[in-house]
Amino acid sequence: MNECILVVDDDREIVKAIAILLEKEGYVVLRAYDGLEALDMLASNQVQLLIMDVMMPRLDGLSAVMKIREKRNLPIIVLSAKSEDSDKVLGLSMGADDYVTKPYNPQELAARVKSHLRRYTRLGDIHASEQTEELTNGRLCFRTNERVLYADGEPVKLTATETKIMELLMRNLGRVFPAEEIYRRVWEEEAYAPENTVMVHIRRIREKIELNPKEPEYLKVVWGIGYKMEKK
Repeated sequence: MNECILVVDDDREIVKAIAILLEKEGYVVLRAYDGLEALDMLASNQVQLLIMDVMMPRLDGLSAVMKIREKRNLPIIVLSAKSEDSDKVLGLSMGADDYVTKPYNPQELAARVKSHLRRYTRLGDIHASEQTEELTNGRLCFRTNERVLYADGEPVKLTATETKIMELLMRNLGRVFPAEEIYRRVWEEEAYAPENTVMVHIRRIREKIELNPKEPEYLKVVWGIGYKMEKK
């Protein structure tokens, strides 16, 4: 079955252009023109990835992303004319996995879609190895066959991107990873200045696993170098 992608933008020409691009790649494309319409489409269709504009009527993109994240962990790529780092950080903080600036490069957008779908499909693959491997560290336990992180025995609601980051760090307790290496291994592509993107995802994970996110005992920053999972 071909993956289904929902494209959301109030500019119908942009939606049409992206749809044509993705349909050429073999994807099924659904179209919506504001945040509320996007929520309705997600409720009634099996969607594997979302491309969402920020500035839209009725319900803006970032508010829609927050609502979607309450129930779904599908990959979300935010599409916006704003290119400032603060806007990127805000989009990622709201729950987006990636950020593409208008005017977008068609090849880059298609490559990012493919990368996120590959990661999302692999994390949710029911045909993945049945062999259970538990990566345990203090209060945390990552079960590789489920691709689920548990804290104090309770499942933690992570996105596909956050899950990949946690698996990388849980498999390498105590090792310090520069932001560039985390980005390369999780997003599976080279990046220019990925520090903000990685930082925001780390911050979101901390809020979900740490008893006190401001004084983390597990997910620690090593100033000037990168991030590590403290061995307990």
